[in-house]
Amino acid sequence: MKNKATPGSRASFSGRIGYVLAVAGSAVGLGNIWRFPYLAAKYGGGMFLLTYLILMLTFGYALIMSETALGRMTKKSPVGAFHAFGKTLPFHIGGWVNAIVPLIIAPYYCVIGGWVLKYLFEYVRGNAAPLAGDGYFSSFTAASGQVELWFILFALLTFVVILAGVKQGVERVSKVVMP
Repeated sequence: MKNKATPGSRASFSGRIGYVLAVAGSAVGLGNIWRFPYLAAKYGGGMFLLTYLILMLTFGYALIMSETALGRMTKKSPVGAFHAFGKTLPFHIGGWVNAIVPLIIAPYYCVIGGWVLKYLFEYVRGNAAPLAGDGYFSSFTAASGQVELWFILFALLTFVVILAGVKQGVERVSKVVMP
């Protein structure tokens, strides 16, 4: 799985659809699809959910487009991009916050991704009925060895996708998984 980019060149997406799907996958995330709407509905947060969706479609869209434009314009990492606009403390902190936040949330997503892989695995094996049972999830998460196994498997799969590069890894997987 070697990235075909020549030394000194930057990897890029082959087309818009791959880019849009990868950005959508990054922006939406598992939390927005899986847990957040469920909890908001469960605790009577329909109005909050509506407000959240409006803010996500307005401010969220503006922020993701600004971040993308900043990265494309400077062709640098978040730290370098913010540094290109100023060498003051707020720019320095802003760049590091944009670089560190993904590192902080990655383990959370790997745990949730592990849960999703476990459920997918059991569903493919034909064990769909027990998955819907009231105690299945609780018993699964109580068995820490199982949770750790699926966490590690998801993290390894993610690592393989990243090693494959932008076109052969992220773009290819996004085109399959996002729809």
